[in-house]
Amino acid sequence: MSADFVIDVAERGIYTILIVSGPLLLIALGVGLAISIFQATTQIQEQTLAFVPKIVAVLIGIVFLAPWMISHLISYTAEILGNLNRFVG
Repeated sequence: MSADFVIDVAERGIYTILIVSGPLLLIALGVGLAISIFQATTQIQEQTLAFVPKIVAVLIGIVFLAPWMISHLISYTAEILGNLNRFVG
């Protein structure tokens, strides 16, 4: 097992993590930005107002994106387990 192979496996792992977590982070970012603009325009400074909508939006995002996320993670896991003999030997 060469250094290039290890770097390639780590790169694919990080890329998979970014692809799977990216949509949920973008949902939280968009909702947080909308709530911040709402708080700035109405001058409501309630701290919990920002958290509850973000949590609800991310949970809804998980419900809709979970099949895609799981299929992506399963394909990556199958690829890793399929190449297990290259890791050991």
